[in-house]
Amino acid sequence: MNASKNPPDFAKLRPATRLVHGGAARSQFGETSEAMFLTQGFVYDSAEAAEARFKGEQPGFVYSRFSNPTVAMFEERAALLEGAEAARATASGMAAVTAALMSLLRAGDHVVAARALFGSCLYIVEDWLPRFGVSSTLVDGGDLDQWRAAMRPNTKVCFLESPTNPQLEILDIAEIAKIAHEGGARLVVDNVFATPLLQQPLALGADVVVYSATKHMDGQGRVLGGLILGSRQLLDEHVHNVLRQTGPTLSAFNAWLLLKSLETLPLRVAQQSASAARLADVLAEEGAVARVLYPFRKDHPQEALARRQMRAGGTVLALEMKGGKAAAFRFCNALNIVKISNNLGDAKSLVTHPATTTHQRLAPDVQARMGITPGLLRLSVGLEDVEDLLDDVRAAAKSAGA
Repeated sequence: MNASKNPPDFAKLRPATRLVHGGAARSQFGETSEAMFLTQGFVYDSAEAAEARFKGEQPGFVYSRFSNPTVAMFEERAALLEGAEAARATASGMAAVTAALMSLLRAGDHVVAARALFGSCLYIVEDWLPRFGVSSTLVDGGDLDQWRAAMRPNTKVCFLESPTNPQLEILDIAEIAKIAHEGGARLVVDNVFATPLLQQPLALGADVVVYSATKHMDGQGRVLGGLILGSRQLLDEHVHNVLRQTGPTLSAFNAWLLLKSLETLPLRVAQQSASAARLADVLAEEGAVARVLYPFRKDHPQEALARRQMRAGGTVLALEMKGGKAAAFRFCNALNIVKISNNLGDAKSLVTHPATTTHQRLAPDVQARMGITPGLLRLSVGLEDVEDLLDDVRAAAKSAGA
């Protein structure tokens, strides 16, 4: 901030203002746009200063695998938005998930996780963690009794995403946090679909929140990034050293792009959510569409819960085509504006067929149990004019039903 003025009290400012000004650390040149520090290392005034900094006795940066001024600005701005005491950035969303879970677990521990997870997250829970002696139990996330029954004396982490990918199930974060804490475990929430603007899991009782910053935070299909947020004590004691020693580092360049993207995040998410709600209503009336899933629609199974813990329905909807995989493919191939891609939260509207892309490694019976049918599509709504999007999806629906 301007050295001649006291910085504002960000706790009293609203999210959009925090995302423009939060975390700024200007150099001696007083730049308006945040500086990008593309450097691996840092110079010390003396050998004694280097020793003190490595010991943590003197503030400052040591090596960009550990921390970097541009990355630190991104972390502080993200923490201000989330309402978290601290944040640590990573090279990707999956790096954030992996580091967060590995930081909190040891051999002999147990994880309870919702069955409805992104395919790579399921891999970490079911395949990766057991290699290091960590067992897991998967539950139907909406069934609180299953969470309670799955808890063991050695359960250390509960893990979920809400809304879920791709069927947009809403899980009761506050109640699951109570179950976790009563059992001596911590709750980790993947909040990527809701974004911190629409849902804040820490305020609902979660201990750790993880993001793929690749999605809405970049929002323009450019760079990868991830975030781990929580209390300063938890991140300092459990996460920081794991990141420092294992090196899933976010580059300064990616951090700089993410910083600039955060400035427009409220505008983008508001527009995309409004458009997604309209597309959901229109697609629900199309004859080729069996059903539409969108958290704020009256026919969503957890609509009341969604409205209780989210501020809007989000930027993503799911639709199931009556003709199964063939109709779903016809719908995708008939789209002109909406692009086929497995990303989400982008300025461009994107559609994907989860059964053959994001969740393709899962066996058919597992897909069926998760509600991932051959006709299911995930549609991430972008920033195009909503009338153009409506024309596009109506025409595609007609082609799918032909």
